[in-house]
This record gives sequence, structure tokens and C-alpha cells, in this order.
Amino acid sequence: MTDSARETDGADADEPADTGQGRGKGPEGGHGPWTALWVSALALPPLALLAAASWFGRWVRPGADDWCFLPLVRDDGITGLVGKFYFDDNGRVANAMLVGAYAKFQVAGHQWYPVVSGVLVLAVLWAVTALALRRGGITVPRGLPLLVAAMVTALFLFVTPNTYKTFYWPAASVSHTLPPVLACAALIPPLLARTRRGRGAALAFALLAGAFVATLSEETAIVVVAVLLATLLLSGRLVPNAPARAFVRLWCGAGLAGTSAGALVLITSPGSVHRRERFGAGTTSLLAPDSLAASLRGFAEITVTVVTTWQYVGAVAVGVLVGLLCDRRDGRTPRPPAHWPQLAWAGLLTLLISGYLCTVIAYPVFQDRVSAPSANRLWNDYLLLYVVLLAALGALLGLALRQHVRRTAPAKAVCAALCVLVCCGPAIALLNLDTAMRARAEKWDAQDRRLRQGAADGERVMPYERLVVSNMLEPFSRGGADYWPGGCVADFYGLERVTDGARASRSR
Repeated sequence: MTDSARETDGADADEPADTGQGRGKGPEGGHGPWTALWVSALALPPLALLAAASWFGRWVRPGADDWCFLPLVRDDGITGLVGKFYFDDNGRVANAMLVGAYAKFQVAGHQWYPVVSGVLVLAVLWAVTALALRRGGITVPRGLPLLVAAMVTALFLFVTPNTYKTFYWPAASVSHTLPPVLACAALIPPLLARTRRGRGAALAFALLAGAFVATLSEETAIVVVAVLLATLLLSGRLVPNAPARAFVRLWCGAGLAGTSAGALVLITSPGSVHRRERFGAGTTSLLAPDSLAASLRGFAEITVTVVTTWQYVGAVAVGVLVGLLCDRRDGRTPRPPAHWPQLAWAGLLTLLISGYLCTVIAYPVFQDRVSAPSANRLWNDYLLLYVVLLAALGALLGLALRQHVRRTAPAKAVCAALCVLVCCGPAIALLNLDTAMRARAEKWDAQDRRLRQGAADGERVMPYERLVVSNMLEPFSRGGADYWPGGCVADFYGLERVTDGARASRSR
């Protein structure tokens, strides 16, 4: 995807031979096969995390909302779920289509979902990274775009307080993990566009992608709008070329128009109206001083949790490697953008504003639990932006380091060590989660056989044992007081009702 500057370009006569900053000259050497080899090797730990996590997905079994989606899609198809979302639940029609896509395969869809979503996240980030570097006239060693994508993927998916709800629970992933990644995918057409037809297609895709994301996740739509507005305001400094700048502004406008249209469809839907009435999330309550203050406290707690999670330093480390190893195709030494401090502050401000607004709209539903580890899936809508900004900051640091340090080998070694080290904690957590999921799956399968056999024998009411993993909701929570989603479990097995299996066991 990228070229080795050492292999494709000759030496420039006007570059000093001893700086180590020219195109592959100096004591640091160039981007030869050895550099490509060790860079590619660094991608193995995060890729191994993703591969292992995908393999562990075979133990995923339905829970919480999944119980309600499965019988509906089985009986009425994906269109039935779309109708229920639009008219009754929340108005998220794009969300319903993606949920229906995996629920159509029933339990098998849940087991395959981690593999499919994990590969999709990696592929999108890999493509965007490679295309962005190429479009910027930057060459890097082969394997570096894959390393960046793999590290960002691993940090985004597995360095969380609750990996199950981020990666394994399809309903949460569709609503909060995949949407920011799909928004990133909208960058691919403009990065590929070279002709007028290509640019027109990119604008049309931005329009459609914005509408899709807005009806997929309200929180991600907020992040998209914030990023597009920031890009519009900074386009004069981001894109010095006038024709390219005009296209960037048109593309941002198309994205904003599509997102606004999708948001209008969602907000005016009967399902969204019902949801706001059910949770008291009307405009007045959202903007009430108490709600805004509580949301600010919740967002502050989330920020402290995220900032103090040291593994995110891996994003900075991989960004520094990009800054240290990149070259320009025109032969000039790469340097940080002239206005990089302003750009950095703009990125931070965009992240904080969008993160707070996401917390504001989630607070009426989750209340004080909005900052709890069990609700960390709500952070994912802007967490990917955080990880990407850290990687971009690392790239700026790497470029600055090249200007002030003659030998960059020690910095490369430290960054390489960090890229490996940050994968250790998630690896241990994944192994523990695999054990818990496997234990639940074995009990779930045994209970599934019992309930199916009972329904086949004509039973109408049967006991159900709660099988909890990673704080997932199950029937008869709160000591048996909460029945949800017991009715959906009964529908799934063709029963009239399920009873608390734990209480029946105690009575015996």
C-alpha cells in the first residue's frame, strides 16, 4: 500500500548526507527490508489480540435486548424489526437493518459477529491510514499502515472497562462501536477521488453516509457533526491548495446535510417520540440545569477514567513511529504543520464538546450510571476519535523529534516496546473473559435444550436460570423483581411465560 522511499527514490544532491533526516541517508539508514520487517512484526501482538478475541466469539450467546430481537426477526424478518424500531422503539432504522442482518442467523449470527465486525474495523482503519498517507504525499515502510490500524483497533476494542459490551454484544456494538468506524469509512471515497466523477461520487457517498450514521447512532452523529464543523472552520489551514480546499468544504457540507436529514428522520419518528416520553428525555429536560450539571459530572468521571488508562499511550507510540519513519515523495524533509498547536487544540476542543454532548443525550436514560464501567459502551462513540487524536499527536511528536535529535533509534526502540507492552493487559483480560463466556455458553446450551424440549412437549410455563456475564441484563434481576426480558425469552422458545429458576431451586 505504501512505498519504501529507499527502494523507489535516489539520493537528492542538495540534501546533507549526515543528517539522518533525508530520504534514507545518514546513520539511521533507510526504509529497507529490515525496517519493513520489524515494523510488520510489531503489528503481530495487536493482530493476535484481534484474532484471539474473534475466536473466543464462538462462546457468545444471546442476552438482554438480543432476546427480543431474535423472535421478531425470526417471525417477521428484518423489515419487521425496522418497522418496530421506527414506530415503537427509537427511530433508528439503520440500526434495525444492521441488527436484523446478524439476528437473521439467530444464535450463529451472534457467534460470527465478533469476527465480521473485528475484520471490518481493521480493514476500514487500514484503508484510511494507507490512503491518507498516500494522499498526503507521504511514504512509510511497508507494514506501518497495518501496524497503525491494528494498534488503534486493539486499543479501541479491548482497552475498555467492559470488553464484552464493546466487542461481543452485537446490539451494543451496532449502536456504539461500529458507527464511528463506519463514519471513518466515509473518508475512503474522497481519498480515492482523482477525477470529477470520483469527487461527485464522494460527495454523494458523504450525503448517504451521514444519513445512515444519523439513523444508526445519535451519539456518533453528534461526533460527526462536530468533526465536520471543525474541519470546515480549519480548512484554510488544513488544505492550502484552493481547488482541493473547495472540494473539502463541499464534502463537509454534504456530510452535514446528510447527517441533518437523517437526524430529522430519527427525531420525528414515532419510535423516537415514544422513547423520549418513556425516559423523560425531552428538550426541556435535556437542557435543564440539573441535567446539564449531572451530565458534566458524568463526563468528567468518564474523562478521568479514560485519561488514566495508561494503555492508550500505545496510540501515541505508534504515531511517533509514523513521524520518525515517514518521508515525503517530493524529497523534502517532513516537518510538523506550521499551525500544529492550533490544530491540536482544535482537536481537543472537538473531542471535549462532542463527548459532553453525547453524555447529555444519554443521561436521561442512564442517569448516574452514564459514567459507570458497565455503561462504557456509551463512550465508544467518541473514544475512537480520542485514540486517533492520540496517534496524530504522536506523529507530530515524531516529526518534531527528528528535527532535534540526531539518533532516533532509542526513540524507536521505546515506542516498539510500548506497542508490545500495551497488549499484555488486554490479553490477560481477554483470557479471563473467554473463561467466563465459555462457562456461560455451556450452561446456556444446556438450558436451551431443556427449554426447547419442554416447549416441544407442550409445556407453557418453564423455569429460567439467570446466566449473567459482564453485567449483562437477564430476566429476574434485582432479586427476581425485574422480569425483563423474560417475556422475550418466552417468545423465543414459544412459551407463555418463564419463571425464576433460582427461586424454584431455593424452594426445593
